[in-house]
Amino acid sequence: MEILYPGTFDPITNGHLDVIERASKLFDRIIVAVAKSENKKPLFSWEERIMLVKESVNGIKGVEVDSFDCLLIDYACRKNIFNILRSLRVASDFEYELQLALMNRKLHKNCETIFLMPNQKYIFLSSSMVREIALLGGDCECFVPKPVYEYMVKKINTYAKH
Repeated sequence: MEILYPGTFDPITNGHLDVIERASKLFDRIIVAVAKSENKKPLFSWEERIMLVKESVNGIKGVEVDSFDCLLIDYACRKNIFNILRSLRVASDFEYELQLALMNRKLHKNCETIFLMPNQKYIFLSSSMVREIALLGGDCECFVPKPVYEYMVKKINTYAKH
């Protein structure tokens, strides 16, 4: 069985990786789909996020990385995959994720959303928190995969010099 794991991944975190690794035991194929999402004003470009996700999931069996710049349901139709993976960290995530799941099902009757919770040690972790910590000079090495951390430090240091 196949599933799509969509997200902005700005940046991909260890919580995302935890969900991907656990889902890889449940599904034959996972497509981590990086959304362009320019309206969110990401720290990393779309191309950088795709590259960082690829580096981070390298070696996880059955995982592919792709990208999209359209409605998720249109992308799902193009791929002919209607299982969507989403993660729930805290109760406040549930309301938003439920709305997304129901809207996707309304847009395509065969769309199913499967929710996984990350390991408890990642329950507090979000990409936006990691970005803020990094931009304010804090240490976020334990929150993201090594290639993401190294790239983020280099990028932020480049910003600081300008």
